[in-house]
Amino acid sequence: MNLASNLTTRSVRFVEELDNVRIAVLIPCYNEALTIGKVIKSFRHSLPFADIYVFDNNSTDDTVAEAIDAGAIVRRENQQGKGHVIRRMFRDIEADFYVIVDGDDTYDAAIALDMIKTAMTGPYDLVNCVRRETTGIAYRAGHRLGNKLLTGVVRSIFGNRVTDMLSGYKVLSKRFVKSFPTQSDGFDVETELTVHSLQLSMPVAHVEGNYGGRPEGSTSKLNTYRDGLRISRLILRLIRHERPVLFFGVISAVLASLSFVIAAPIVGTYIESGTVPRFPSAFLAMGIMLLAALNFLTGLVLDTVSRGRKELRMLAYLQHPAPPQTTIHNSHSCNTVLPFVAPPRLKAPQSNQRSFQKQILRFVIVGFFGYLVNAGLVELLALTAGPILAQAIAFPAAVSLTWWLNRHYTFGASAYPARQEWFRYIFASTLGWAANNGVYIWFILSYNTLYQHPSLAVAGGSLAGMLFNFSFSRWLVFRPDYGSAI
Repeated sequence: MNLASNLTTRSVRFVEELDNVRIAVLIPCYNEALTIGKVIKSFRHSLPFADIYVFDNNSTDDTVAEAIDAGAIVRRENQQGKGHVIRRMFRDIEADFYVIVDGDDTYDAAIALDMIKTAMTGPYDLVNCVRRETTGIAYRAGHRLGNKLLTGVVRSIFGNRVTDMLSGYKVLSKRFVKSFPTQSDGFDVETELTVHSLQLSMPVAHVEGNYGGRPEGSTSKLNTYRDGLRISRLILRLIRHERPVLFFGVISAVLASLSFVIAAPIVGTYIESGTVPRFPSAFLAMGIMLLAALNFLTGLVLDTVSRGRKELRMLAYLQHPAPPQTTIHNSHSCNTVLPFVAPPRLKAPQSNQRSFQKQILRFVIVGFFGYLVNAGLVELLALTAGPILAQAIAFPAAVSLTWWLNRHYTFGASAYPARQEWFRYIFASTLGWAANNGVYIWFILSYNTLYQHPSLAVAGGSLAGMLFNFSFSRWLVFRPDYGSAI
């Protein structure tokens, strides 16, 4: 049989290159008897050289019979849920490329060849179909907003190289599939697929494709609120597992701030009278601060564990060869977006080659300039606004200056876009806020000389916060993210 018989002349040369490339179309199904036959025939026409597998997930209609009649290879997974089906697919099927698509006939099978070609042009480990609505009923109420919100959260935390995270139409390489340790049970597996590609900095591309509504009589298995909450819980769990410093650092900062709020009046009374009238509040503040310290240390310990897990996944990823690559460059048709570059990633910082001692020295120098700005603004504003309000104004200005200097002088630009890096730096500096401003307030309340000259109190606070700021800046903000090219 001539494999190119069903294809356009433009694709014949590319099809000839696919003789030794194994492609598997994987279709998870649950009660899709109305649509599965058409989906199989569409992909048979678009990819006549591919093996088409239908994984039935306890369907109670004629899904299995329709799939067999259409010529698909039918497998069964008894554990209910799309996550279980994806896990079984990845375990059982061997191929060079995997085309994953829902069996509801909402995706365009005609772009499957373009997606394969895109994957081989890079080569790319993930080619994601960005859905383009063709009817007003393609999305159910709330789905469009939920998709944007959840995708935005993942992009802001794990990286912004993937759009339309919840799309059910993807092409994956073998090394992606065999290194993917899926733990999800339901529709949240789409989120886990996205985070896996971002965590290992895999090459990613996107192809736009038509997305239509279900035919009459076919119902969606996705529950807007139940599955939205499930995906939100998964995102929180992934943040805890993959970004433990961020997750536990936020908890630590909130607890430390609460502790300072409770302790501040007690400390002020003790300085004035030498007595502690409210022991329960003092003990509560101390207990909350201990919890803050425990959360901070937990984040540091789990960050080491997370790095170890990431290294194991990377080793599993590297055990498999790169995807087959075509010599025919993909044409920029109306469907194809190559490569996805919005916004571009910055190059990995050169500061990784600099010694740890030089980083400390340069961080201290930058901190000194930050101190000059902070102290100068405090001295300028203290007479009219008071030392507390003056510090509240001066501190953000000094933080922004030190971010810019550390970015260009101490560590180098990270792999994050500048705006995201700035927010991360603000967050890291906020974690050092408790130590910095706690010492500052204690000094000006304890010593009248320092109250009259608050710049000296700023020096003490700056030294106390420097250790926190350096550690978090190095681990959270300016940590290099190699292999992020797309």
